[in-house]
Amino acid sequence: MLVLGIETSCDETGLALYDSSQGLLAHALHSQAEMHQAYGGVVPELASRDHIRRVVPLTEHVLAQAVRTLSDLDGIAYTKGPGLAGALLVGASVAHALAFALKVPALGIHHLEGHLLSPLLAEPKPAFPFAALLVSGGHTQLYAVGGLGDYVLLGDTLDDAAGEAFDKTAKLLGLPYPGGPALAELAQRGRAGAVNLPRPMKDSGDLNLSFSGLKTAVLTLWRREPASEQRRADIACEFETAIVDVLVAKSLAALDETGLTRLVVAGGVGANRRLRERLAHETERRGAKVFYPDLQFCTDNGAMIALVGALRMEQGKQSDLAFTVRPRWDLSSVVR
Repeated sequence: MLVLGIETSCDETGLALYDSSQGLLAHALHSQAEMHQAYGGVVPELASRDHIRRVVPLTEHVLAQAVRTLSDLDGIAYTKGPGLAGALLVGASVAHALAFALKVPALGIHHLEGHLLSPLLAEPKPAFPFAALLVSGGHTQLYAVGGLGDYVLLGDTLDDAAGEAFDKTAKLLGLPYPGGPALAELAQRGRAGAVNLPRPMKDSGDLNLSFSGLKTAVLTLWRREPASEQRRADIACEFETAIVDVLVAKSLAALDETGLTRLVVAGGVGANRRLRERLAHETERRGAKVFYPDLQFCTDNGAMIALVGALRMEQGKQSDLAFTVRPRWDLSSVVR
């Protein structure tokens, strides 16, 4: 089964072709980061307009890259939600128009399900069941995953997601958008232990998380003493370490609570070097194993949408008849 995947949930236009028997054939991604940088964040109207400009040329590109044509497609998968309504509508409209013209199914995919299963694009693939840490700009959640469509929420962020805290803290420190990668780079020049920040809810006894207070603590620390480049790097280092400490503690607690020995980490923050190093060490120490998508598939991409679309269509999922998107959509409502 050959599936075209379309991802337009926020500020990246992702297209990909996935074949059920051959795997990922081609993928392409256009990031709008440079365009939004002048505004310090994503401008929804600009994001939607840029998706309109990019989605058709990128479709043509991946088809040419894979030496396939539209007539070869068996289905089209697109991100139905969650995300920016206008941006989602671009992908949904293109998917439904193509599906109608080609007489193939169009299937709306949950954005987080794409991230959750994106490690299946890598080698080695994680086998079901596994615990999963979804950690991105808008979501930080822990799940028990029994199989396709079998997702049990174990813990959720009560306020800011980890990626959101990275971006907001980077802005406080005067770093450019997108802030998360810039802060992680700055943190490499910081001195461990030079400053101290809290580890919110690290020992709360449950699997929920909170990062809003950590961001406020950074602001207080930043204003307390005269700013210098070294102090800024020290704060970035401590902030990143605090985030990693909490995420590692909660992930290990999820393994303990579920009795599972496989952990999947997905989403943009899953690319963080320090997080990967700590989780690799801690899981190996307890006889567990951690899995990630390739770095290029940690952020939003069409490959994960094409993959889930193919899995869902093989499962017998029928085409979406209604032309709708879901800017807010609970992953736990997505079933087999």
